[in-house]
Amino acid sequence: MRPVHEPNLMRLYLRHCVIGFGLSAVFVGLVLWFDVVGLRGLVMGSDVGVLAIFLLWFFNGTIFGSVQFAIVIMSQADDDTDNGPRRGIMMPVRVPTRAKKNALDRRV
Repeated sequence: MRPVHEPNLMRLYLRHCVIGFGLSAVFVGLVLWFDVVGLRGLVMGSDVGVLAIFLLWFFNGTIFGSVQFAIVIMSQADDDTDNGPRRGIMMPVRVPTRAKKNALDRRV
């Protein structure tokens, strides 16, 4: 027997991963367009520039997709509007104790 919510959760995860990778493509495109810290010149002058662009897109897509999914999951939490105390009314109570002498309390 399969849980009912599993396919919906997978669909939600995959949808937000696709959104994250789309945002990553826009981000990498803007970084290269504006030549942030000379990255466009570095990538275009290298023989492995395509690999560098792919890795930049892939790793940023992983991060952006994870953040997208985390935001959606955390926004689905139930709203706790219970403003009352959870453990009843708490009052301070005086507890008598006795101090023991130890090596730190001795004065020379």
